Amino acid sequence: MTQILLYDTTLRDGTQREGISLSLEDKLKIARRLDEFGIHYIEGGWPGSNPKDVEFFKRVPSLHLQQAKVAAFGSTRRKNSRPQDDANLRLLIEANTPVITLVGKSWDLHVLDVLETNHEENLAMIGESVAYCQAQGREVIYDAEHFFDGYKANAEYALATVQAAAVNGADCVVLCDTNGGTLPWEIEQIVAAVKQQLGETAVGIHTHDDGGCGVANSLAAIKAGAVHVQGTINGYGERVANANLCTIIPDLQLKMGYDCLPLEKLRELTAVSRYVAEVANLVHDDHYPFVGASAFAHKGGIHVAAMLKNVDSYQHIDPRLVGNEQRSVVSELSGRGNIVDKIKQFGLDAESLDVRGVLEQIKQLEAHGFTFESAEASVELMLRRTHPAYVPPFELIDYMVLVQQRRGRGLMAEATVKVRVGPKLMHTAAEGNGPVNALDAALRQALVDVYPQLHGLKLIDYKVRILDDNATGAQVRVLIDSQYGTRSWSTIGAHTNIIEASWHALADSMEYALLA
Repeated sequence: MTQILLYDTTLRDGTQREGISLSLEDKLKIARRLDEFGIHYIEGGWPGSNPKDVEFFKRVPSLHLQQAKVAAFGSTRRKNSRPQDDANLRLLIEANTPVITLVGKSWDLHVLDVLETNHEENLAMIGESVAYCQAQGREVIYDAEHFFDGYKANAEYALATVQAAAVNGADCVVLCDTNGGTLPWEIEQIVAAVKQQLGETAVGIHTHDDGGCGVANSLAAIKAGAVHVQGTINGYGERVANANLCTIIPDLQLKMGYDCLPLEKLRELTAVSRYVAEVANLVHDDHYPFVGASAFAHKGGIHVAAMLKNVDSYQHIDPRLVGNEQRSVVSELSGRGNIVDKIKQFGLDAESLDVRGVLEQIKQLEAHGFTFESAEASVELMLRRTHPAYVPPFELIDYMVLVQQRRGRGLMAEATVKVRVGPKLMHTAAEGNGPVNALDAALRQALVDVYPQLHGLKLIDYKVRILDDNATGAQVRVLIDSQYGTRSWSTIGAHTNIIEASWHALADSMEYALLA
């Protein structure tokens, strides 16, 4: 199997995504995790661009990375100057990394209009900068910016730019689809032409996703002979995205037969993807290929029924290979198989439960605004309640909620709850900062003497969605996320009255917390 070298630029190109701002500590954490994962190169930043990146290169040796080589990124020398006099190149050397990645111009549009120099001087800038960094004992990766646009505009000159890097000692020449508009068949043809031109010099690929082809373009380049691929975790990057390493790596290894990571490391892919999202303070996209929570989630009843017979019938790989898991989703589109699969997941016995009755109940409730895809605790409760021996931990008799604006006290909410717990009738009242908070407080007060574990129950999120356009009479859906220790779950309610919808979700959350 051909070894493909993985070059991660999350800490530089990834931070150019709108909405990402990594602290120095964030960058160090991610670097450590990428090294543990097995990434071959970690691009730490541009030491000439900001003090944070300068400090990163000072601190990164203290991580004692075991696998990855750290690269400092910067541009070729300025026009009409000497490499040894260039401030940017000096900072790259002072970063003291084993690898320097230099970016230079391949497109004569940029040479003439952006650099405002001539073709010959640009070639000298590339060649002299590469040679200077090589002479300092560094591994040099040359990023040929806008290479594919440059090749399509002037193939002879674009090839001359990468040749200038290669003959001056670049260890790898990376072809960049900087604007992200090239198509896979163009990438494959152009990479093959460059490989023929450069001979033994290694060729790499760096793509962006502006045309929706970032991953496909990376794969096409590897197929044409590239042995080095650049990208970011989760595709984080400027404009639309960089090529997503979390998709590229399993495609290369599991689909195309290349060697990227040991298989035991590949099983960490989902965890790494979610870790980087968490450190970047971004919501992890459920619909990422391979690593998203929905990547192997099955909703259609026919699909789930088939998978219960053969797991390969509706999934392209075993999700465990990338550290993910297969699951079924319960909804109005479900068949009996979805419910049976959930019963197995919950560790229940299907023979003692009314599977068809619950399926019909779900379909009826979803027609009235419920949705159970993200409220599996409510589904489990519906199933458990059909067991002949199930005894609910409490029974609602009635509740009342008042919201008042009182002079001197301001806005206040008060709830009274009457519930039966075994033979006892509990009648309590409590105030809260809103009607749902007051209901929560009153219900806990009624139950906590009998069920002291409710002291540790936390309601961590409360979401309301309007389901139609009937103004103040609209149907609403309420989703409550709860946590007790390491357990977390979601419950749902729907009604034209937001308090009633909230009560259903709240009561289900309490009941679920009391399950053994």
